Amino acid sequence: MQIAGFGVEAWLNEHEREATTDISQSSVAALTLGQVAALDGDDGQALATQLQTVRLDYGWIEGSPEFKRLVSSQYQHVPAANVLQTNGATGANQLAIYSLIEPGDHVIALYPTYQQLYDIPKSLGAQVDYWRLHEERGWLPTLAELKQLIRPDTKMILLNNAMNPTGALLDEAMLRQVVALARSVGAYVLADEVYQPLDDTPFTSVADLYEHGIAVNSLSKTYSVPGIRIGWVATPDATLADRFRKYRDYTMICGGVVSDRLAVQVLRHREKILARNRQIMTTNLAIVKKWVAAEPRAQMVFPRGVPVSCVALDIPLDDETFCLRLLRDTGVLLVPGSRFDLPGHARLGYCTDAQALQRGLRLLSDYLRQFDAKN
Repeated sequence: MQIAGFGVEAWLNEHEREATTDISQSSVAALTLGQVAALDGDDGQALATQLQTVRLDYGWIEGSPEFKRLVSSQYQHVPAANVLQTNGATGANQLAIYSLIEPGDHVIALYPTYQQLYDIPKSLGAQVDYWRLHEERGWLPTLAELKQLIRPDTKMILLNNAMNPTGALLDEAMLRQVVALARSVGAYVLADEVYQPLDDTPFTSVADLYEHGIAVNSLSKTYSVPGIRIGWVATPDATLADRFRKYRDYTMICGGVVSDRLAVQVLRHREKILARNRQIMTTNLAIVKKWVAAEPRAQMVFPRGVPVSCVALDIPLDDETFCLRLLRDTGVLLVPGSRFDLPGHARLGYCTDAQALQRGLRLLSDYLRQFDAKN
């Protein structure tokens, strides 16, 4: 099996520890273990006591009953039995694609978004057609293009909703049209939904719109605990969930009993966490909007309530060279847009600490001034 290098992950693996000001990440500022424990309002004593008595065996293989129930409660049509815990959303995407896609299958992938969603099907021998995003349309695709791409033998449509790195969102009306097209040919629709909006932007999961919808999510992005590596795949289709179970046995055993317990703690207190993260996003997006308005070499289609954004840079060299020099000379880390097949852009993860964001944007602007002197 041949597979392309994973652009964004390779970049971060190599460079994120070099940064002194990291404004590249796509999660809301991570919670500490102490903050998660203290969500009960008792300085973390209850959770600490529970963890002291946890037996470090394999635990619940598919996730504990409470985990599955709490995840199921976020959907209208997904019973707890159809929720399978995974190693983050990357594990859920890999499981669903591995379970369903075979050599010669035809799939359609929203592009460019998260590379995993099109390069894993390619590595399995599928024919992958791209449903392209358009910056001039607010980083949204057109339904007309999807109608041209879909075929009677299309096996799956893969979405990243909301989208990494652009922060765009397919609304319910467009999702319903995607589902109608998929249903007409019997195709699955997989949606990686880890960037569920934090503001009042309406959001509908594909699992609540389509009997063959596959929703992928995790606690990494909008829930601020990427370090526990807990995600899930959810579907209203019991037969499909059983298929995932079979393939899951080959890819993982369990998420780990400690991580599961922490995941339950997060999900129990999801409203507290989302309120905290909503405030971070609102505050920091205002900082970014003010910076873009004042920075002549930056333009942005602003994200739809999600913690990741994509900035267009007016610079006389390629984005990867620029980002490498920026890191070397200032300690500021961005992800080059080329790592997402978006040359001339960079991923700006603006939901970090507000002071770090302001420092990073100031240093970025100062660095951009070198190009003004050459005009």
